[in-house]
Amino acid sequence: MRLTSKGRYAVRAILDLTFNSNGRPVRLQEISERQNISLHYLEQLFRRLRKGSVVKSVRGPGGGYVLARSMDEISIKDVLVSVGENINPARDLVGSGDLKSDTVEFLLTKTYFENLGTIMQEYLTTTSVGDLVRKARGTQELPKAVEGVSGISASVAAASRDNAKKETDLS
Repeated sequence: MRLTSKGRYAVRAILDLTFNSNGRPVRLQEISERQNISLHYLEQLFRRLRKGSVVKSVRGPGGGYVLARSMDEISIKDVLVSVGENINPARDLVGSGDLKSDTVEFLLTKTYFENLGTIMQEYLTTTSVGDLVRKARGTQELPKAVEGVSGISASVAAASRDNAKKETDLS
């Protein structure tokens, strides 16, 4: 997976919107100035985010954008998928006609990247905008979806807890 500026800017803009809304719509011009992202580019991103039900627009004086759902109901995956990011590293691993796709090495590689894709999907799905906002405010809590889940999700949860503890220890 290669996260492009489209995905990074979309997540930054959603976090900015969340931090600065205070119950009121936020204008894209404000986000553009704070995040140093082109207004034209933000307009394109927010058109996609609106279609993806991440944000909704408010018209009229004092209008702008607000989150379409609570910050805890919007996952980072929702944001990335809305703007068209490829979040599956195995998606393009199909092999072409001139490559042998029935070799042991190809199958092992394909399986490995499919598993990596599963872990990444789960991590992006279980991390909400609210989780990042709380982390920035110093009250890191794991998403409910991660707690008590077995298998890969449990390993992602453990890694998240370890990373949060390391970051706290370093502060």
